[in-house]
Amino acid sequence: MADRQELLTGLSQKAKQLRRDVIYSIGVGVAGHIGGSFSSADIVSALYFYKMHHDPKNPHMPDRDRFLLSKGHVGVLQYAALAECGYFPVEDLKHTKEIGSYLQGHPDVIKTPGIEAGTGSLGQGLSIGLGMALGLRLNQIPRKVYVLCGDGELAEGQIWEAAMAASAFHVDNLVAIVDQNGLQANGKVVDRFNTNPLPEKWTAFGWHVIEIDGHDMGQIVDALDAADSVKGQPTVIIAHTVKGKGLSFAENQVKFHNGTLTEETYQQALSELA
Repeated sequence: MADRQELLTGLSQKAKQLRRDVIYSIGVGVAGHIGGSFSSADIVSALYFYKMHHDPKNPHMPDRDRFLLSKGHVGVLQYAALAECGYFPVEDLKHTKEIGSYLQGHPDVIKTPGIEAGTGSLGQGLSIGLGMALGLRLNQIPRKVYVLCGDGELAEGQIWEAAMAASAFHVDNLVAIVDQNGLQANGKVVDRFNTNPLPEKWTAFGWHVIEIDGHDMGQIVDALDAADSVKGQPTVIIAHTVKGKGLSFAENQVKFHNGTLTEETYQQALSELA
């Protein structure tokens, strides 16, 4: 029990560090996707620092788990995780979105170590992940593909085409994670394009459904472990989260979907995340 608590505490601390890195990357006066990065930080921490088999010194090793950030606009969060893992220096995060930088607004598979696919055009990540999962199965590589989607992104039809295909082909090495924070760029999901109810939809599409509190590290770890035992069908983890989680002035605030920090709010963010 003590070992588990130590693990969970460590992962939560890593998540806090990822949030700090996101703030560091965005800086002052430049718009950045704080809200969705902060809602997903606990999940991404558990994936990179607990669950996934990967090697920063050998990013392309065949025997690795894959992570796809389907909601690619929060690429700054994935960069933070990759930097903390050692794929590239943490100091390089301050050059995110600069002209000529290998850390652009959306993940770039060609330029950035540890990125599996270029994402950002919403709705495509699950299809790409499905293809990768089928490839791993064909090559008899016993690894998983994890795809992180946003709940607003589920309005894209391609998500559901991939969901149907994954179920039809019994792709049990594919795990989708839905960051259900309830907000998208221009308002509440229920008001803009209501994608609810999610558990019933994914169940109807033939997926094994796990619902969790996306900020409870114990539930996150348990859900990722539970997905390992699911056979014959893909798994979706529906994570109930808070947009901007961990930052008092950004929580549940649509304006921080892609918000700008002043010098004052930048310093406040670093203080709150200390």
